[in-house]
Amino acid sequence: MNDEINLVGEGRYLTFKLGEEIYAFHVPNVREVLDYTKITRVPKTPPFMKGVINLRGGVVPVVDLRLKFGLDEAEVTVDTCIIIVEAKIDGENTLLGALADQVQEVMELEAAMIEPAPRIGTRLETDFIKGMGKVEDKFLIILDIERVFSIEELTFAQHASAGAKSSDHIGEEHNLKG
Repeated sequence: MNDEINLVGEGRYLTFKLGEEIYAFHVPNVREVLDYTKITRVPKTPPFMKGVINLRGGVVPVVDLRLKFGLDEAEVTVDTCIIIVEAKIDGENTLLGALADQVQEVMELEAAMIEPAPRIGTRLETDFIKGMGKVEDKFLIILDIERVFSIEELTFAQHASAGAKSSDHIGEEHNLKG
C-alpha cells in the first residue's frame, strides 16, 4: 500500500484561521467543531498540548496548533473553537482536539485548485502540509493531521488522554466558581 497516492485531492475541506492564515482539514478527518470550553491541563505535557476535554464521557487531548507552528498564543475569543479530528496512531483511530482562532467554512476544492506542498529546502519541515489550495487570490494550507505531530507526540497525546481518564475531576471544574 502506497500512502503517498492521493494524499490530497478534490473534495470537501473545513477551513479555519490561525492568525491571518487560512488552514484546512479534509472533511473525512473532521468529526465535529465545538465552541471553546474549559481545558483541563495535564501535568508534564509540552506547551502546545493544552490539556484534555470531556467529550460525551470520553477524554480528548487538545493541542494548540498556533504553538505547534511557532506562532504566538492567542487570546480566547467568542470565535475560538476546538476542531475534533481523527488521526491514526499505530493503526488505531484516536480523536484529537485542535484549537483554532476561527472556523470559516466547508468548501469544495477541485483538483485544479490544489497545488502540491511547497518544498522549501531541507532545513524547513513542511511534511505536515498536504497541499496548497488556491481560492480566488488566496492560498489555504491543507494540513495532514497525522504529520503535523510526530508519532512520539501523537502517542504522548494518546497516553495523556488515557492517564486523564483515570481522573474523576475531568469536567467537574466547570461548576467550582458557582
